[in-house]
Amino acid sequence: MFPFHVAPAGDDSWPGSAERPFATLERARSAARQVSGEVVVLLRGGTHVLARPFELTEADSGTVYRAYGYGTPEREEAVVSGGRVITGWKEADGVWRAEVGDLDTRQLYVDGRRAPRASVPGLPGEAVATATGYVTDSAEPRAWRGAEFVYRGVYPWTEARLSMAEASADGGSTVITMAQPGFGLAGELYNSTWEGVTNAGPGLPTRIENDPAFLREPGTFVLDRSRPGAHVLLYLPLPGEDPARTRVVAPVLETLMSVSGARGVAFEGLVFADATWLRPGRPEGFPHYHGSGYYEGGGVEVAHLGEGASVTYPSSSVTIPACVTFEDTDAARIEGCRFTRLGASGLGVTGGDGLVVRGCSFDTLSAGGVVVSGSHGTEIVDNLVREVGLEFSGSPGIAVTGTRGCVVAHNEVTKVPHCGIVAGPGEGTRILHNLTVSTLEVLADGGGVYLSGPQGDSAAGGAVVRGNVIEDVRTPYNFGLYADYGASWVTLEENVVVRADNTAVLHVAPPLENVVFRGNVWDADPIGHENPPEGVTYEGNVTVKDEHELNAATVAIRSRAGRRSAAEGSPPIEG
Repeated sequence: MFPFHVAPAGDDSWPGSAERPFATLERARSAARQVSGEVVVLLRGGTHVLARPFELTEADSGTVYRAYGYGTPEREEAVVSGGRVITGWKEADGVWRAEVGDLDTRQLYVDGRRAPRASVPGLPGEAVATATGYVTDSAEPRAWRGAEFVYRGVYPWTEARLSMAEASADGGSTVITMAQPGFGLAGELYNSTWEGVTNAGPGLPTRIENDPAFLREPGTFVLDRSRPGAHVLLYLPLPGEDPARTRVVAPVLETLMSVSGARGVAFEGLVFADATWLRPGRPEGFPHYHGSGYYEGGGVEVAHLGEGASVTYPSSSVTIPACVTFEDTDAARIEGCRFTRLGASGLGVTGGDGLVVRGCSFDTLSAGGVVVSGSHGTEIVDNLVREVGLEFSGSPGIAVTGTRGCVVAHNEVTKVPHCGIVAGPGEGTRILHNLTVSTLEVLADGGGVYLSGPQGDSAAGGAVVRGNVIEDVRTPYNFGLYADYGASWVTLEENVVVRADNTAVLHVAPPLENVVFRGNVWDADPIGHENPPEGVTYEGNVTVKDEHELNAATVAIRSRAGRRSAAEGSPPIEG
């Protein structure tokens, strides 16, 4: 491969050699396009700051972007960043203040640590919902500017975000008007009946974020956007932090990299960091429904969950974007990369054939780790996903939908707010030998592994869920290994589920069809096992309630689940 070098201290007028590297990825891309044959772009250590999203197209087919020394002890940490270092802090009353012009962001990182937005737990005083917002007997909201309302658990699996437009006095009360169309969309989406009680709209917020009055907890921040073009960033420091020595980064770009229509592109050993996603703070808001999906209009349907119980759901939904995207790419490879400090999902794949995500890590993400839609032959193997969904709590660690022949194998997914691994409708999905630990830490009604909808049209072409270990599914009302909502042509075998509220459930609506539970090991009986529905085959499963006996009985399955070490050389995936 013909090499070009890029270094933060380089110069784009140089030839891109090891001694005289380019300064920017754009210059390296232009040079690579002039070379016939395969090219490798070597990124030297340091932070490569992007002024705009870095885009690769068909013209960049076959190019490899690699951290210098990748695969050797001399590997350098090359960070591709969409962030801006904040300087010019002024300190008053213990709060750091920086004028940042028109900068807009939802996240802040202080010496690499994610600083939460300042918040309060719900509306003050006695508050009631109205058609356009809320009325409270507290005067506090009259001074708020730019506050964002969070609604956790409107449904057990949802968490919405909607912006406040204004607040005004009405006698001794405060009238809060919410931003439109977001509040109206939430009113359309959230309507349910349960045990004789009907609920309409999002109800009262469970948390409110991003107003200067909320800066009470050290280590939190607020972005005051009340003056257009003259935004002010406020940060309440932790003990010992000094503005002269502390590195504060605000993500600016929403997309770091996009690859479209290329073939054989690869990223090796890079760090993708510091991006945001601004849509939830706009008037449209974030009316979340399930997983990575949110409502943008188009009408709702009614799901009947039993006698007298129902919920509305979107006729169609939109997926949270990713900060690194691949669209209609073939034979692409993302290997040994880290996705961190990102304000949406980490990696998004749409369409294409034969993409491989191997040996990567995903952490400190506002949404999910990997989201794949409509692709063929995608392999997601030997990755670590942890501490994701920090802002959008419905986000799964790994999600695939509308795919054919997708393999999700030997991954470790831990400390996520909802489902670990999700497979929507698709064909021939194989979920093999994964380890999920501490899933559903925030929202309910999901599992370590969750499937819904048709998975093929025969047993041979359907989904296989085999050899996975699912531990510690946290919130009440969960089903550790969960085939839900009309799942069909699914074989779930030789999995281990422990410490879940319920290990699985066999009776769902719409009902399961051609679903086989075989040879699984649980620490409690699944709901409905004594009387499986017509569409379910339940055979050879074992319930072992004693922890020591269960561990002994599952040694072989456990030994094969989760990430394989680099020393194993990523051997072929075992069935």
